[in-house]
Amino acid sequence: MSKTPSIQVIDRMALLLNIMARYDDAVSLKILSAESELHPSTAFRILASLAKHQYVERDDSGYYRLGIKLLHLGSHVRQRVGLSQQAKPIMRKLRDELGETINLTIRENDEVVYVERCISSQMMRVEQVIGSRAPLHVTAVGKLMLAEAGEEECRQYAQRTGLPAYTENTITDIDDLISKTKQAKINGYAYDNEEAEKGVGCIGVLIYNNAGDIAGGLSLSAPIERRKEEWIPIIIEAGKRLSESLGYFG
Repeated sequence: MSKTPSIQVIDRMALLLNIMARYDDAVSLKILSAESELHPSTAFRILASLAKHQYVERDDSGYYRLGIKLLHLGSHVRQRVGLSQQAKPIMRKLRDELGETINLTIRENDEVVYVERCISSQMMRVEQVIGSRAPLHVTAVGKLMLAEAGEEECRQYAQRTGLPAYTENTITDIDDLISKTKQAKINGYAYDNEEAEKGVGCIGVLIYNNAGDIAGGLSLSAPIERRKEEWIPIIIEAGKRLSESLGYFG
């Protein structure tokens, strides 16, 4: 089966980027064309598109090197990997102490993304799939992220998303959401009270990096009837330890 043109272009982009990565200095179109076995005009068009989006830079001599946008994207990958590595032992300890599933999430646009988890060993447990997503307003960590962004961002989020309901407990009123996010910020933690899924309750806290920015969130997910308020200071302390491991000391 032949590849579609769009996939072929992506393959060619990747090929050219990989060739440039092998060189310490900028590379000529002639070399890139020869090593990629692409016609010079084809290679030139692809490189021009990559340069437009800053994935490639073209100097005054017409030579090409990898662009600053790749460095920017790579920093996000390193941050995510570093966060997961630091989080794993803390998450395992918290899971073993409380007996429930522990999640690590980050924000991407108007959603949280689950990037790491430690699953409870109990027969009845909550499992979040790594890579799955949820809207900010239905998760404990998401409410805290909205709170940190401020009331205006919270209103803009509501306008963008429409605050869709996932259960009868989902917050769908903007004033109610603002009130609850403000209270969550004061408390230093937030709940998900069966707002994303019936029967599931969560407790979440934020994680900060050495610059004081939000690096992600740590949360506990459990059947709602097993969730306990006395777990809150334990989860807050775990979040504090994880933030400190990233260089944040308040």
